[in-house]
Amino acid sequence: MSGGPVGAEGPRVTVLAGGLSHERDVSLRSGRRVAEALRDAGCEVSVLDADAHLLPRLRDDRPDVVWPVLHGAIGEDGALRDVLELLALPFVGSRAAACRLAWNKPIAQSIVAAAGLRVPASIALAQATFRDLGAQPVLAAAADWAGFPLVVKPSRGGSALGVAVVGDVRDLARAVVDAFAYGDTALVQEHVPGTEVAVSVVEASGEVLAMPAVEIVADGGSYDYAARYTAGSTEFFAPARLSPDVTARLADAALTAHAALGLRHLSRVDFIVTDAGEPVFLEANAAPGMTETSLLPQAVEAAGRGLDALYRGIVESALPSRVP
Repeated sequence: MSGGPVGAEGPRVTVLAGGLSHERDVSLRSGRRVAEALRDAGCEVSVLDADAHLLPRLRDDRPDVVWPVLHGAIGEDGALRDVLELLALPFVGSRAAACRLAWNKPIAQSIVAAAGLRVPASIALAQATFRDLGAQPVLAAAADWAGFPLVVKPSRGGSALGVAVVGDVRDLARAVVDAFAYGDTALVQEHVPGTEVAVSVVEASGEVLAMPAVEIVADGGSYDYAARYTAGSTEFFAPARLSPDVTARLADAALTAHAALGLRHLSRVDFIVTDAGEPVFLEANAAPGMTETSLLPQAVEAAGRGLDALYRGIVESALPSRVP
């Protein structure tokens, strides 16, 4: 998979898209969108898949900057970024250590809570816990602790894969089993009612900026995988329909989470805003989706900024002369 080079004056950028995660199709769509915007901004762009041919091609070509637009473990658990650092290749996005923190939801919530933000009460249940202690007693204890409804999700992962809002004890076991399909630990947490929003943070041209919050209203009531990537199945409000005071609190909260986790260049921070206007941190994504229905591009456009100019600014922030 490749895209022809365009624009000799701009940085040479290799966009990485695809991979073998559950989110491969989303990554391919994200990669195409990023490549198109960078070409429009005058960058020389190629697009490569994350496969066994990738490292030899990167060694031979050595672009100015690599932009990983990979979702799921390969794009977000830090491993690929470790390899890029081994090759001494500058890249867009957070370093490996920060990715590992954000990728692990229980750890990310602990770090963000220590930075002063509210997070949902939660417990992490490994498969081994069910094997050693028995599934039914553990599930009964979790249900008594959290009450219903509650939320079950994989402790690692993105695109809402394996996430369920559980309203009855009879559905709890199935939700936990579904979460285990994406990892060996399930996160059970309180269900916080309110407005679901996402705040994207971008670093470009020496600035760290919180983009306008995007409000999410899924037709089926749940912003699941289908709702995220099926055009027309979710209604978005960019900017979100919130008061100026709450909007400012969300921006501050997103910047706080971005900094506390050590994220770099771009991130998306997901919140629930309670009826009292309090942001509740859900998770941070170090490799946010960049498709036509994704939240970061919508936020950028709501801010009145062009995607092409902003993406080039992010690339330039990743050039060796700009990286601290």
